[in-house]
Amino acid sequence: MGREALGMIETRGMTAAIQASDSMVKTADVNISKFYVVGSGFVIAMVEGDVAAVKSAVEAGKNSIGNIGELIACNVLPRPHEDVIRFISLIDMI
Repeated sequence: MGREALGMIETRGMTAAIQASDSMVKTADVNISKFYVVGSGFVIAMVEGDVAAVKSAVEAGKNSIGNIGELIACNVLPRPHEDVIRFISLIDMI
């Protein structure tokens, strides 16, 4: 699976991030590419796959959080530039 798109969900709370990640991989053909514990309860889950699958997965993940935690932000980057991918690979929070 290539990096046609990169999807991100940031939550307050590990349980919410795990719930969102589970929903994302169950909803569409995506792979979890990174999981960051930022600090102060903030967690970022990233998935990659084709553009439509990532959009669908992020939407499902966002909707699955409910009362478990708090959605802080979500975004889909279609065809991210290689410099962005290189930058993300430099971030080593886990």
